[in-house]
Amino acid sequence: MDLTEVYRAEYGRCVATLTRLLGDIGLAEEAVQDAFATAMTKWGEAPPSNPGAWIVTTARNRALDRLRRESTRDDRQAQAQLLAEPDEPQEVGPVRDDQLRMIFTCCHPALSPLAQTALTLRILGGLEVAEIARAYVVPEATISQRIVRAKKKIRDAGIPYRVPGSAELPDRLPPVLTVLYLVFNEGYASTSGELVRTDLTREAIRLARALAELMPDEPEVLGLLALLLLTEARRPARVGPDGELVVLAEQDRSRWDRQLIAEGHELVRRCLRRGRPGPYQLQAAINAVHTDGDATDWTQVLALYDQLLTHSPTPIVALNRAVAVAEVHGPEQALAAVDALDIPGYHLLPATRADLLARLGRTADAASAYGEAIALAGNDTERAFLETRRTALLSD
Repeated sequence: MDLTEVYRAEYGRCVATLTRLLGDIGLAEEAVQDAFATAMTKWGEAPPSNPGAWIVTTARNRALDRLRRESTRDDRQAQAQLLAEPDEPQEVGPVRDDQLRMIFTCCHPALSPLAQTALTLRILGGLEVAEIARAYVVPEATISQRIVRAKKKIRDAGIPYRVPGSAELPDRLPPVLTVLYLVFNEGYASTSGELVRTDLTREAIRLARALAELMPDEPEVLGLLALLLLTEARRPARVGPDGELVVLAEQDRSRWDRQLIAEGHELVRRCLRRGRPGPYQLQAAINAVHTDGDATDWTQVLALYDQLLTHSPTPIVALNRAVAVAEVHGPEQALAAVDALDIPGYHLLPATRADLLARLGRTADAASAYGEAIALAGNDTERAFLETRRTALLSD
């Protein structure tokens, strides 16, 4: 495991641990970044057996040295004393996971929804500003400004790093679910580099499981966990032997993880029994249909997308619904729905349009749409897939 892989796997966990000890997100980030800078010069080609522990210990020592130098105020003295104690303080309250507690802390109601999720994705997911911007389909400058403002507000308003009480958890839940959903999505369809980042998908699932254990009576929590499991179940068949992208219709279903599918289906059934459908439950139900049997029941998928669109009337949901429309009612009706959408910078809009145009025999228009999608795609594997489709279209 090289330093880049360690950074991806351990950065968020290390910052969360240091924040619990320091009570200061900004100082924790600085200390962890200093530790990784030190690792660049000290590790060479032989990282320690437990790189995460090494980073935490080094960061803790760096923070302690800094606090001792600056300990002219009572709060800095208290922080230095806390860090110097050999035994870490006992966790209290309902949240027992450092990273999950960090998510709830970043999702403080004093911050805007976009600031909450952007800050958490940056710290815990280790995502770059550009990756977060692509996830939200907004300019990088917008995300960068929101993260800076969120950190400043946490500092200036004295927002504490603490465990929310049980009564507060439901109000903090929506942005927490959003964060886990976006972390998983970035891992499953990375906006840059390799197609899949299993460090992110596994961490999102782990945290979703912890959240479901914490809040077992919240249907949307169960729905999110089911959605992640059912999506993850298809991952082994999503990449071909040469690293190429394999779309759902062409995947070898025998490679799907049946254990994850069974667990996901059971969670969907639990949600259905509660009778309080929400966006994550409906997305999980759609994925349950995709993973039920040897073929997808597109009529059922379309009906579920109709329900989802009433809960989440977003252009991306409408675009996904259009894919189901094409399977049930044909590409012409689906194309009309797609042409009514405007999602700047989102490569799947022209990619979907290209596929529909190709199915309608409009080769030149389809090739042009593929070109637009290729220009927008940030992931190398997806770009190669689109280029292959365009080449095959023009060679027919």
